Formats: sequence, structure tokens, C-alpha cells
Amino acid sequence: MTRNHPHISRRTALRTVAGAALVSVAGCLNDNGGSGPPGDGTTSPDGNGPLTRVAVEGTTLVVELSEEADVDQVNLIQPNGELFGKRDVAAGAQQVSFEIGTAYAPGEYQVIALKGEETVTEISAEIRPEVQIRDVGLYRNNPDKPWDEVYGDTETDRKKNGEAFVTVENTGSGPDAAVELRFSGDVPNPIENPRGSGIYETEQVVIGPGETTDLFSSSFPFGTETEDGMGCSPDGNSGQFTVIVETRVSGNQVSNTYNVQYTGSDDMTDCEVTIPEA
Repeated sequence: MTRNHPHISRRTALRTVAGAALVSVAGCLNDNGGSGPPGDGTTSPDGNGPLTRVAVEGTTLVVELSEEADVDQVNLIQPNGELFGKRDVAAGAQQVSFEIGTAYAPGEYQVIALKGEETVTEISAEIRPEVQIRDVGLYRNNPDKPWDEVYGDTETDRKKNGEAFVTVENTGSGPDAAVELRFSGDVPNPIENPRGSGIYETEQVVIGPGETTDLFSSSFPFGTETEDGMGCSPDGNSGQFTVIVETRVSGNQVSNTYNVQYTGSDDMTDCEVTIPEA
């Protein structure tokens, strides 16, 4: 897994629908060892502390300092108490950053500002992703999605008709990555173990905190009916299918189940597919 935003290009499997590239980390700011009230991690309790802002931007934890900050080092401590990293603060510098990527341990981190060996200020910050599935759809029902950008304009509508997108949102305070996409149940082509990640032309999609992103399938779930799949019928076939997204940081399998109806044809190419959420 990379520790940077994936490059958005014509052939990428990631499409940011609506992103909040900046998420403040909740925590408490303590001046000189004192106990400060809970805050949003953006300013010190009295407004005059050396740390003015702590936030996660994509896969990076950014720490900003005031102009008057008398600090020469910032340490980041992991939830298990071990040092994640330390950054020297050059004279006049007002920002340091830690690349946390998507291989970090979620939980409560400590951001410690030091002068020499003395602690000047300490922040307790929860960094934890929370990925949820928001939507699922097909090309034939959602032509406004960037299908040509993802699959290429040389792909036929028949090919795109068999693929699907799944919209995921990270409502947490830390980045995560989708590493597998699966469809099971009543779809024409259910594949429990898709080749690769099941996400088109990528092994992972990074989802920053506050970001909403589309994952595009590569397993042809709504393509030609297989022996184990549900097909179309002029009178209608109804069932349920489940979308499963596996994530790396949290190690969870996030899933949603949807009702589905296939009607109007004997052929999936011309089938009308309706997917209200179950």
C-alpha cells in the first residue's frame, strides 16, 4: 500500500466525488503539562500556545506552530507508546508533518512539542478511519459517472453495462485504503474471490478522512449470467446481493445488502436493473 494519494488519471480506479482534503484531529491541548479542555485540535486553550493546529491532510498529519513558538522538536507517539517519528523545527518554521500513510495503527496518538528535553505542549489526538458504503450503481443507470475515464473510451457499452461502481465515504479522522471489492448473492456473475483486488486496474484506493470516493469494479458482476448467478426475465427476477469492501487500516469488511430486480429482457445486455437499498 502506498502512503500517498493515488494519482487520478484516465485509467485510474479512483474517482473522488466530494472530498474534504483537510480534517482536524480532535484532542486536548496541554500547556506546560497542564490539563486543557477538550477541543478540535486547532488552537491551544488560551489561544497563545505554540501549537496552533493539528490536522490530517490526506495521508499526512500536519502540525502547525505559532510565530512565537519556542520549540525545536515535535515528536509523534503511537497508541502503543512507541515513537512514530520526530521532526526538528528549524528557526522560523511554522509547520512540520508526519506521513502516516495507510499502514499505521489506529488509535490515540500524542503530539509532543519539545524545547531541548523539556515538554512544552502535548496534544492527545484520535486518528481512526471509518469507511462506509454509501451507494452502488451500474453504467446504464448512471451515465454521468466517469466511465470512459476509468475503463477507456474504446470499451463497449456491453462491457461497461456489466461493471458497477461503489461509493465509499471515510467519516473518520484518519486515512484508510480499500483493498478488495466483491459482489455476492443475486448478481448475474457473483465472484467470491475476484482476480486481483476486484477494483479496476489497481490493488488499492486510498480514502482520506472526510473523502467520498467511487470504486469501479473489475469482476463484471452484472455481465453475462453464470451458472451460479441470477439473470434477467421479461416478467422480472427479484433478489438481494451484497457489496463487500475490505479495508487495510481498520482491517474490516464493510458490507451493504441491496434489493435488486432484473426485468424486461432475456438478455442482461438489454435488462432493466433496479437497485433500491435493502
